[in-house]
Amino acid sequence: MGAPFDDDSDDRSQGLELTSGPGDIVGRRPRGRPPGSKNKPKPPVIITRESANTLRAHILEVGSGSDVFDCVTAYARRRQRGICVLSGSGTVTNVSLRQPAAAGAVVTLHGRFEILSLSGSFLPPPAPPGATSLTIYLAGGQGQVVGGNVIGELTAAGPVIVIAASFTNVAYERLPLEEDEQQQQQQQLQIQPPATTSSQGNNNNNNPFPDPSSGLPFFNLPLNMQNVQLPVEGWAVNPASRPQPF
Repeated sequence: MGAPFDDDSDDRSQGLELTSGPGDIVGRRPRGRPPGSKNKPKPPVIITRESANTLRAHILEVGSGSDVFDCVTAYARRRQRGICVLSGSGTVTNVSLRQPAAAGAVVTLHGRFEILSLSGSFLPPPAPPGATSLTIYLAGGQGQVVGGNVIGELTAAGPVIVIAASFTNVAYERLPLEEDEQQQQQQQLQIQPPATTSSQGNNNNNNPFPDPSSGLPFFNLPLNMQNVQLPVEGWAVNPASRPQPF
């Protein structure tokens, strides 16, 4: 019979590896993580300064009698931060809006109006032209709705709340880019047939958006109004357009 099986010798041989040299025994590294290496506490992450690309939320309250446009413009200039107006609520009076149907036409509204929508952007100097703008939509006392770009006075008739986000880093780029412009020209040469009419007619036919100077209605107001004043009580309402009572 062979030699009896020795459990102790087998236990001692585990973890050891025989090498080619006679009498040399090299210890083998055990597999896996060492005991106690898991779930070690991680050092806390400490932010010492704010990133330049961080957006900051603001709730701005404009007092009664103050100009909303001037207040937000002064805030952006003093804080040296760009302001993106997301929404607004409150009541305003003495509103001056630009009429989109005709260049240079201004609509001046007197009375109290409820803010339905408020959006825009304010950039401190130096900023490119047209970077600062404010668009507002208002509701009158009889349910009339009017809106446009604010170009003059926008007086708060009570506390006006402006919800905005501010930023310090902004990238200004002109579109379309050169590569996109070249690709667009190549696609036009491959897809579009040769022009047979004047360039002005082609531009009108190929443009999916109507020309704003062609005389679009401005919230059911007459076109080409030059510096007119429309009181709330003076807005005519068609009785036939009202819903009949049940």
